[in-house]
Amino acid sequence: MKELKSIAECMIAAGYAKECASTYKCFRKYIVDEGIHRLGVEKVSSSKVKKMPSEVVEMKMRSWIDAVNVSMKTLFNGEKTLCDEVFEGFSVSLRESCFRDISKEGALLLLGFPESVAVRDKKNPNPKKIFTLLDMYVTITENLPAIESIFSFHSVSAVRSQALNSLNRLSESILSHLVEFESEIRKDSSKTVVPGGGVHPMTTSSMDHLSRLAEYSGILVNIIVKGSSSSAKTLLPKSYFNLSESDGCHHGSEVRVRFAWMVLVLLCKIDGKAEMYKDFSMQYLFLANNLQHVASRARSTSLKHLLGDEWIERHFEKVGQFARSYERLAWEPLASMCPKTEEMSPEEAKTQLEKFSECFESTCESQSMCVVPDQTLLEEMRSSIAEKLLPVYRDFYNAHSNAAMLAGMGGGWNVRYTPEDVAKYLSSELFSGKGVLEEEKSCVFRTSFGLVTARNASRRKKRSLSCRRF
Repeated sequence: MKELKSIAECMIAAGYAKECASTYKCFRKYIVDEGIHRLGVEKVSSSKVKKMPSEVVEMKMRSWIDAVNVSMKTLFNGEKTLCDEVFEGFSVSLRESCFRDISKEGALLLLGFPESVAVRDKKNPNPKKIFTLLDMYVTITENLPAIESIFSFHSVSAVRSQALNSLNRLSESILSHLVEFESEIRKDSSKTVVPGGGVHPMTTSSMDHLSRLAEYSGILVNIIVKGSSSSAKTLLPKSYFNLSESDGCHHGSEVRVRFAWMVLVLLCKIDGKAEMYKDFSMQYLFLANNLQHVASRARSTSLKHLLGDEWIERHFEKVGQFARSYERLAWEPLASMCPKTEEMSPEEAKTQLEKFSECFESTCESQSMCVVPDQTLLEEMRSSIAEKLLPVYRDFYNAHSNAAMLAGMGGGWNVRYTPEDVAKYLSSELFSGKGVLEEEKSCVFRTSFGLVTARNASRRKKRSLSCRRF
């Protein structure tokens, strides 16, 4: 740097200022352009970007993020420092002219790439690509102070403008991807029925997407507020999302409401997919499993700060309601077969215990494929069902089993299930999806006792956003 400064001072003092500047620009511009090229940035038109395979564009986007960080911290910043040092003591116009001719073209090439990519993706949005676009947006935003400082001269104001234009284009493209994400959930028409009422793949993938999006909430504040023609509050039904949970910031509340709305769209789709199960009990088990997954992911990720504790607690309560509805439809009929009466003949007791055994086998058979993937919900449901069924069966068994066995001795009949047998199944086999009881039975009655089927219910008209159970 000292040697270059000495050369410049000598040439300018000798009357060769023009030649000095011209030579300096020529060599330094070559170095800057070569640096940009080595960072993987090249001039690509919007039409050429449109024709590129998605994986190639994705690779270039990732390469561009690294290139911007290196360029602003090292390449352009170093060039500005060198220019200021070499021509220190001379006119500002000389320094400005040198830096402009050396850096402007490369900077415009670098900061113009996001605009081409954003236009491409805005017309062909793919929710999976939103994260790379967000990373590009973050990269420009974080480097904006450096851009404004390095390219502070009026003659390079086009560089600052290009950075802002790219931010606006990226913002528009990101909004398009958000809309497309919501649209994909709404348009999902898969008829796949998840075995055992488990968590639907759509629920898993959507919550993965939303959880990752929530990590960008600080950036999405500016994007969503700028791109919204009207308040996001108008999207949600009244009382669904309590804005008092927000931090009082209008911009922050817009983002919170937008996320709450996207989750609601998912829940409404889950509600619709539940109706593909013929049995109402399975519908409620499906709803419980999927809402448990939604609420659990919301609680364990950045979504918690957006949706709030009250929202999460309210939806866990709804999980409990769905679980209780499942229990009522699938298991309470068993409890009703254990009347609280002591006035019963041995024959009546024998008949009633036979009915209970048959119904228990039938219910176990019909519920054998049911699953509850969440361990907490699994234990809660097993415990709840046991609390409702075991006490009434134990009381009935203790009161009438001896008489029933005496009444059935002549025909070789014996009580099939003790309270301990029922307890063992409920505590270890229920919701495991392993199938029917692994015990030898003389007969299994394949009835649907205890199950209410949707075929007997009136069909409701489908709506674009049906959410009757949420």
